[in-house]
Amino acid sequence: MKLKTKVLLSAILIHGVFIYLLAVLYSSDRDMFLIAEALVFISMILSYWLYRSISKTFDIISSGIETLKDKDFSAKLNNIGHPETDELVYVYNMMIDQLRHERLLQAEKSSFLGKLIDASPSGIIIFDFNGNITSINPAALEMIGLTADAISGKSLDQITGRLADELSLLEVNQPKIVDLDGLKSYKCHMSTFTDLGYARTFITIEELSREIYVREKNAYEKVIKMMSHEVNNSIGAVNSILNSCLNYKDQLNAEDREDYQAAMNVSITRNSSLSELMSNFARVIRVPEPIRHDVELVELLRSVVLLMEPEAGKKEVNWQWELDAPAFEIFADYQQLEQVFINILKNAIQAIDHSGTIRVQTFSSARTISISNTGPGISKEVSSKLFSPFFSTTKNGQGIGLMLTREILYNHNFEFSLQSSGEWTEFKIIF
Repeated sequence: MKLKTKVLLSAILIHGVFIYLLAVLYSSDRDMFLIAEALVFISMILSYWLYRSISKTFDIISSGIETLKDKDFSAKLNNIGHPETDELVYVYNMMIDQLRHERLLQAEKSSFLGKLIDASPSGIIIFDFNGNITSINPAALEMIGLTADAISGKSLDQITGRLADELSLLEVNQPKIVDLDGLKSYKCHMSTFTDLGYARTFITIEELSREIYVREKNAYEKVIKMMSHEVNNSIGAVNSILNSCLNYKDQLNAEDREDYQAAMNVSITRNSSLSELMSNFARVIRVPEPIRHDVELVELLRSVVLLMEPEAGKKEVNWQWELDAPAFEIFADYQQLEQVFINILKNAIQAIDHSGTIRVQTFSSARTISISNTGPGISKEVSSKLFSPFFSTTKNGQGIGLMLTREILYNHNFEFSLQSSGEWTEFKIIF
């Protein structure tokens, strides 16, 4: 029962008793009856006024409570003319102003934080209390290579992909550098925040590929320039001396001349090979800026395949062409792109078994080309080192081909990847 109802019932009960006493008094003393009747009437008026005052106060309090229940911080209470109640109304309105300000501030911060997360170049993944993904920003979606619908509500263990596999192994507050396919490097960090008194986790993913590439390039540029300078200067002088020494072969005994000449020629040839090796290294760091013009990709690919045919013929390579259009034009440097396809096809031919298959696919609408080959594929250990400077899986390989390929494609701002999936190893370029 509400308090104002109790007050009303109490007033009715008391005045009922007074009226009963007036009825008793009426028969004994008429004068006192009239006086008592007037007093009871005045008491009823005062009780009604007091009830109205209490009702207003209680209505004000009830209205404020309902407003708080509805979380409506825009409504304020009006003064009713009672000092105590008006003071309560003043405190309530001041509290409502503060709550409205805090709510607005919180909404602005939440909106700003949401926009900041979406615009961040770093990937951000937020999980619920059960470890399922509740929020993921566009940068993280691009890194993982899936859509938000395919990820939301799932745990990392339920998501396919190399990066997702690596993220599932993260531990709280233990950053980790993840290398994928020798091209992409990510710094991944798992941390926690408190929500409703419980800990929730989130992961930040920062791509380091470009920074690492620039540092690597600066490092091996200095080394190659120094080595090239020292080696070429020495080789030039040594070969000059060796060629001069050959002029003295006629002064030797006849039986020693052939061995002497062979030793000199071997030394000169070896020096020339060393000079050529250093020239190959120097060629990587001196790739000129691309001179772009329209290039017909299908025609370029067919000319490169024709160039590689003698080497491919030794393994009886089966060529599989899957072209979605007869022509595919891009804007690029013809000579540099030709060198890229030579390196890719050379590696594909070396990787396949006898009578293996090399597949060439074009997707003109997606501005993509794919060159795939059968074979043993690329192991996880090797894939992380493929584009590392001077790394090679072939005997006597110098690790120049993929370095040069990466340099040219980076200069063109073309996206590319090299990875094995099933029976195919695919080099994909997005123009």
